[in-house]
Amino acid sequence: MPREMSDEVSATIGGRAIRLTHPERVLDAESGLTKADLLAHYDRVAERMLPHLAGRPLTLVRCPRGVGEDCFYQRHLDLGELPPGLEAVDTGDQEPAVRVADARGLGALVQLGVLEVHVWGSRADALDRPDRLVFDLDPGAGAGWTSVVSAARTVRERLEELGLESWAKLTGGVGLHVVAPLERRQGWGTLKAFARVLAEQLAEEAPERFTASNRKAAREGKVFLDHLRNARSATTICPFSTRARAGVSVALPLRWDELARAHAYDVRAAARRLATLKGDPWEGFFEARQSITKAARRELGLE
Repeated sequence: MPREMSDEVSATIGGRAIRLTHPERVLDAESGLTKADLLAHYDRVAERMLPHLAGRPLTLVRCPRGVGEDCFYQRHLDLGELPPGLEAVDTGDQEPAVRVADARGLGALVQLGVLEVHVWGSRADALDRPDRLVFDLDPGAGAGWTSVVSAARTVRERLEELGLESWAKLTGGVGLHVVAPLERRQGWGTLKAFARVLAEQLAEEAPERFTASNRKAAREGKVFLDHLRNARSATTICPFSTRARAGVSVALPLRWDELARAHAYDVRAAARRLATLKGDPWEGFFEARQSITKAARRELGLE
């Protein structure tokens, strides 16, 4: 945490020293969140967040002047020398991507005005071998939270039938992510086809509840089962990342029995949740050993 409030201060995150300028800068007018507050958030969540970042190329949303002030997405940081805690990743693009190596990297992202951290579905040592399957459940106009929760439970049940355990995450927006960790056995083509067909079958079985189409007109009153996150270089919001929107909400892992009463958490509410949380809502996630089997592919008509 910053020790003083001046143009530049010595600060710490995860017990590591970093440089922070203008800690008093307000990043969000609605909540009054400052740059120092954002650093404090990542200091609180670093131990829980770093495993979700480990080795993964990132896409960043930078808002140097705060929410709503010329925010922009960035895959490549044109900084010359990267700050301590950030490392370059060769993804095959002309310019390298970046990854977080340790808690100092989170502090560097705060210093750079990053308000959203999005991660690849694979790690730098095997970019073409994804290790998670993600469904983004996005409600259309007229579909409320109850519809999103019901959709998440349906996706979970279908994945269980196909031999995959999954976990739920608040996105910090209006929807939920259902995430199934995978062993790195298959490539992106297999994952993409599996996710697409599963979403399409669910939409065919319950067209009044779901759509697998990303057309806005097709979403009204339904939940869009977004399977498009399951492609090389596609990203999802990292657990514990803030969101670049008024109020600065936070993406948070949830237990399945929490969904019905879940709500949006801003940085301060997230801090209260973590202070009282008993256990890890995603217990077992990193220990799961599962993959998309031939039997599962046959079940979906992919074999």
